[in-house]
Amino acid sequence: MLSSLSPAPADVPADAAVKDVTMATFVADVIEASKTAVVLVDFWATWCGPCKQLTPVLEKIVRESKGSVRLAKVDVDRNQPIAQQMGVQSVPSVFAFAGGRPVDGFAGALPEPQIRAWLDPLVKNAGLGGDDEKAGIESALQQAGEFLAAHDVATAHAVYLDVLDRDPACAAAYAGLARCALAENDIATARRILDGVPAELAKHKDIAPVRTALELAEQAGQGGDVAALEAVAAKNPADHQARFDLAMACYAAGRREEAVDHLLDIVRQARTWNDDAARKQLVRFFEAFGPMDPLTLSARKRLSSILFS
Repeated sequence: MLSSLSPAPADVPADAAVKDVTMATFVADVIEASKTAVVLVDFWATWCGPCKQLTPVLEKIVRESKGSVRLAKVDVDRNQPIAQQMGVQSVPSVFAFAGGRPVDGFAGALPEPQIRAWLDPLVKNAGLGGDDEKAGIESALQQAGEFLAAHDVATAHAVYLDVLDRDPACAAAYAGLARCALAENDIATARRILDGVPAELAKHKDIAPVRTALELAEQAGQGGDVAALEAVAAKNPADHQARFDLAMACYAAGRREEAVDHLLDIVRQARTWNDDAARKQLVRFFEAFGPMDPLTLSARKRLSSILFS
């Protein structure tokens, strides 16, 4: 379930820009995150005195960066493979990642002014500070959407959380988190995320489709067994309610194309059945899928062909 990955936005700690990183999260929290912000990887150890001096300085700098810098803390004793891959020979050691790769680093507990002098050109050269913040967020949202489309829900979820940390009023990030929950069939978390959206964003164009998708998921969750409904529909093709229920059962099972096909069959056979229920449900599907989804585009053409033939 998605809730095991991370809490919903209402429960997200304010300091999401500072994370403890492990082997399991290194790719998402460092490699991928560094495509939208400079990520400082702080290799430290509990027994290291200078580490205790350096880490608070790094955290302060990151919190003041307004999203252009992130901090990933790696306990070398618990994550030796990462330290070995990065060639860490002593702690503390800090590496800066940008664009998915390490670009610079230093060893030892440097004073704050020296760290800032080292970091400023890295941020500037990465094009992630100041006026480029909006572009960075848009890029992150696009990447998160690609991860979600590729069924990498955990990475998409992490990126959406990072975006919300940088812009707490980003409706697209809230929508993305809800879609992540729906992808995990975690309807309760999706509902909690949408219920936690700030009031001024509740009717945003990015929120409305996800709310529709959630309502469809809740409706589909009350549906029946696909095989049983298929048998009923095959036995009596004129039983439009059975075919409608079959469409919703297919939708619940992730069989979107079949769900659309069944609703189009109802429209083809009886356009006005149950006060245009099949056509109206198709419109809700289109809203939930998104206007540029390939299935939306193809199904709209088929629906228009039926209605205007």
